[in-house]
Amino acid sequence: MRVWRSLEQVPADLGRTVVVIGNFDGVHLGHQHVVARAREVADNDGARLVAVTFDPHPMAVLRPDHAPLTLTDVDARCVLLVEAGADDVLVIPFSREIAAWSPEEFISRVLVDGLNARSVVVGANFRFGNRAAGDVATLTESGKSHDFVVDGIALDGGPQVWSSTYVRTCLLAGDVEGAAEALGRPYAITGHVVKGDQRGRDLGFPTANVPTHGLAAPADGVYAGWLRRLDDPGSAPLPAAISVGTNPTFDGERERRVEAYVLDRTDLELYGVPVEISFVARLRGMVAFEGVDALIETMKGDVVKTREVLGV
Repeated sequence: MRVWRSLEQVPADLGRTVVVIGNFDGVHLGHQHVVARAREVADNDGARLVAVTFDPHPMAVLRPDHAPLTLTDVDARCVLLVEAGADDVLVIPFSREIAAWSPEEFISRVLVDGLNARSVVVGANFRFGNRAAGDVATLTESGKSHDFVVDGIALDGGPQVWSSTYVRTCLLAGDVEGAAEALGRPYAITGHVVKGDQRGRDLGFPTANVPTHGLAAPADGVYAGWLRRLDDPGSAPLPAAISVGTNPTFDGERERRVEAYVLDRTDLELYGVPVEISFVARLRGMVAFEGVDALIETMKGDVVKTREVLGV
């Protein structure tokens, strides 16, 4: 996998490519459907498949007050795009300057001069260029003069919803199972473990703490799921009871956090380690307890339920 963080990093000798374009937030089943179609085209043409995405999310630049929390950071998105079938990923640093490009300028700079596209595959509702003036018809017409063909894929999952907005709605309700159905995998956040207040360690449940900055973590509550180290590709996922929230039992804590207790492991040293925490099922909501003893007893019950859900 090659990841280029700007058009300037794309090799001049790249050769003809098949290009798939989108925000790809979450790389849900609809995105995977588009990438899979592009993979078929690339294999038939003997070409490399390049996925083009944007960072930050265009809404974060154009309308920051309305920008959604993202489902994946850009690094995780690149990995997911490659797993879906892309050979390489071009991350375009989105800015107001790029937002002002006309559709013709975007096509010329990115698809023609940058990636030497022979085929372009996008969702049927794809829009691009200044004021979203470009669409599939624009691409198709331009392809006639620039020697590339266009395939606009209808994102109709039937009864299955294919939408980043739908996934966020599920997460807001704590419905991680619904999110998983739309994603084709359990929802996960990735990040480096940071040092917390170590209160879980004192209670007998040491946790790995991962910040949620800008990520759409599930609703406050306790979940069954998995923790996987990302610094060791061969490591197996570890079963975990996961807390999302602000620890209301203890006064003064307002920072929202994701804390994963790996079952039966008090020996893990994960500070600074990149991890993936995935959510399988919601066990309960977040509540304030009258005392530490009641909290500990409930946490023991959470561990029992986590074992039942995960089958471990």
